[in-house]
Amino acid sequence: QVKFVESGGGLVQAGGSLRLSCAASRSTLNYYGVGWFRQAPGKEHEGVSCISNGDSSTFYTSSVAGRFTMSRDDSKNTLYLQMNSLKPEDTAVYYCAPTICREYATGYYYGMDHWGKGTLVTVSS
Repeated sequence: QVKFVESGGGLVQAGGSLRLSCAASRSTLNYYGVGWFRQAPGKEHEGVSCISNGDSSTFYTSSVAGRFTMSRDDSKNTLYLQMNSLKPEDTAVYYCAPTICREYATGYYYGMDHWGKGTLVTVSS
């Protein structure tokens, strides 16, 4: 099974930016897609964005569309999430996982037994 190591989180003021990285233990191209997910305190995991391995289309949940950009470097087995105009409600632990892009928004993932450690993003007001 693939494993991911997320990094790049931190404390930032509202309106600031962060770039998250997600390093995979091997190529993720054999999955339908890969998504970024987050879990805020006391809440379930929710999908943030997804990139389809079929045609590299990207999808974003409405709350981050226009502010977040997902990309990948297949030569490094690494995915990125550029987060701009951050808001306090973006505060969460961010994870990545294989998913199906039509299902990611529900938090659906597959191909892993459990979530990785994630990276904490804290946005102060």
